[in-house]
Amino acid sequence: MKIRFCEHNKGKGKLFRRLKVDFPELNIKIKDCVKQCGACREMPLAVIDKKKMTGKDGDELYHKIIELIRKTDTSEDK
Repeated sequence: MKIRFCEHNKGKGKLFRRLKVDFPELNIKIKDCVKQCGACREMPLAVIDKKKMTGKDGDELYHKIIELIRKTDTSEDK
């Protein structure tokens, strides 16, 4: 699973650090741009395996991401 954050997105640093600590095995990076400028200006945003995921704040986005990670881990175990 690839998780990308835009350098210009507010709150990305805390979210990035939190995910790196909780899921060190994942491929998580902060890029110069993830080409989602409209949403990036408005709310916390991550691009996960080329799909945009947003949240009203960093905590909501974090919980959405870990929910997706858990679903992916569960489906890979089958």
